[in-house]
Amino acid sequence: MLLKLTGSSCAGKTTLAFAAGERLERLAVHDFDEVGVPENPDRHWRHRETERWVRRALEYQDRGVDLLLTGQSPLGEVLACPSAPLLDGIAVCLVDVSDEVRRSRLTARDAGRWDARAVGAFLGWAAWHREHATNPRHLPGAVVDDGWPDMAWDRWTGWTADDPRWCTHLLDTTDRSVSESADQVEQWVVQQRDALRSERLPLSRGWSDPAAARADHGTSP
Repeated sequence: MLLKLTGSSCAGKTTLAFAAGERLERLAVHDFDEVGVPENPDRHWRHRETERWVRRALEYQDRGVDLLLTGQSPLGEVLACPSAPLLDGIAVCLVDVSDEVRRSRLTARDAGRWDARAVGAFLGWAAWHREHATNPRHLPGAVVDDGWPDMAWDRWTGWTADDPRWCTHLLDTTDRSVSESADQVEQWVVQQRDALRSERLPLSRGWSDPAAARADHGTSP
């Protein structure tokens, strides 16, 4: 299955993923940007790269290994990837932090690199992630517009916030140590694996089938 840690910069996604990965078996850990980022990355690039990582997850899946991937692609982008329905399961966790802490981390990590406008963009992207995590209809154009043509947005753009498949776990790292947050990520991975095995995972294989969606909501065609 694919386990995705998402969110804006400086919430601790990569640090926590690798810390948790050291404690769990049959789990590969990768960072979205590890293969390189173009000078001016856009949505088109991020969508294509997300699909590439989904295909990498399928390769691991064939070997009985789960992929824990960090990066900024939110749930809606993962679900729209052409190959996403082939995964045995999908689970997404938003790793977040307060604006004040994010701002201070950006300054400490990349001193002098970001001006006030750029920092504001990071904070705005974080705010959008928080809303997207709970509501699929919150400004979908932020990821859909000017995207990769192969993305299948109609898989979820008609969903509402109460759809059980629209499920993003929230982990706020504000005022938490790295060890405490890594514990939370580890527990989350274990819970998602258990849910998949017991057929309780909302985004298990078949989630994109309209008939299955009707059954989940207890409605008829």
